[in-house]
Amino acid sequence: MAEHSRSPKTPAAVDRSEGFGERLLGTMIDQAHEMPPHLIAPLVAQVITDMGGRDITVYLQDYKQLTLVPLPGEGLVVGEPVPIEQSEIGRAFLSDGIVEQTDSGGGARLLVAMLDGTDRVGVLAFTKDTADEDDRRLARRFAGLLADVLVTKGMYTDRFFQARRQQPMSLAAEMQYSLLPPLMMTTSQIAIAGILEPAYAVAGDSFDYALNDDVLQLAIIDAMGHGTNAAVMATVAIAAYRHARRADVSLSDLYASLDGAIADQFDAEHFVTVLMARLDVTDGQLRWVNAGHPPPLLWRSGRPVRALTALSSLPAGFGGADVLVNEEQLQPGDRVLFYTDGIIEERLHGGEEYGEDRLVEQFARAEEEGGTVQQTVRHLSEALLRGRDGQTSDDATLFLIEWRGGPPTDPASLDAEQG
Repeated sequence: MAEHSRSPKTPAAVDRSEGFGERLLGTMIDQAHEMPPHLIAPLVAQVITDMGGRDITVYLQDYKQLTLVPLPGEGLVVGEPVPIEQSEIGRAFLSDGIVEQTDSGGGARLLVAMLDGTDRVGVLAFTKDTADEDDRRLARRFAGLLADVLVTKGMYTDRFFQARRQQPMSLAAEMQYSLLPPLMMTTSQIAIAGILEPAYAVAGDSFDYALNDDVLQLAIIDAMGHGTNAAVMATVAIAAYRHARRADVSLSDLYASLDGAIADQFDAEHFVTVLMARLDVTDGQLRWVNAGHPPPLLWRSGRPVRALTALSSLPAGFGGADVLVNEEQLQPGDRVLFYTDGIIEERLHGGEEYGEDRLVEQFARAEEEGGTVQQTVRHLSEALLRGRDGQTSDDATLFLIEWRGGPPTDPASLDAEQG
């Protein structure tokens, strides 16, 4: 008997008409492509007004990572900078969502974190007469889109940079900030955050990182000297590191490339200390080459474990054939703090060095306060500056990583959460 044929099922019709939210987000996407940067502010004001919002302010983080400053522009309300700590706007900045207030007229004031990936760009603030879940969802999505637009358009203008700069910046610091990657990154497996001091006058310190598939690669450097000369050397060091890293070479070859670049460009008395590491984010295997840096600090369950003292190679520029690679197995939740010697070698009144013991003590206090790696780094930086009597006679850099373990986020699970 002939087998009955089965007709394929006709898929259910999909509604492809443009809804209200899509139209608003589409307005931003469609118009922002060729729009000059100074017209982004009135475009934001137009979109928020169409949402029924008013009193719109866009806050950006300053370079010291202490305050949020309003972005000037047509249609935006420009007030005073606000501190990140102990302010509602700051609380929104540190969150991944919305902080909602009731304004003096009874309206709903929405404070929405602007996230570029997981890097916190700032806060979008506006008021509506009332706000429901649809308003909040649309506000979150628009704030994410706005963050991407600001980062992209910021490459074409100085205005966003000028808004974030709260005091004069040295030429050396200008060079360093042009090199830096985003100051924080978070995935399901890894979180990182860094900070440079003095923010507006840093010279020879820098850091860099890249997450290539399952491997986080990072480097923290300290070029000898101060001022523009140190910044030039740091620029060469970071460029040499990136150039070699992007060729997928080993840690030993990374060191050799950086060492050769410094030796070729500068005389025999110049050098760069560097710590280069690779962390497998799937299994927690940390491997590193330390060429003249203080040993990183390993933290587990909120408590110090030990300094990762290990075999050390010569600083870049003095190097040779012997490159010593060290290894450590991390556990899920472990944090590792990398730092430059400007933290511990600062002299207090009376000539005593600040020292590693004081750093560990302040790190413990920052950990007790809890929070993300970015919050911990910022709290630690502030505490160290106070503990060193406000002195920053040398550059001081902190770079904190947290290995979370586990598999990467499954895109299907994200769809389920958002569905």
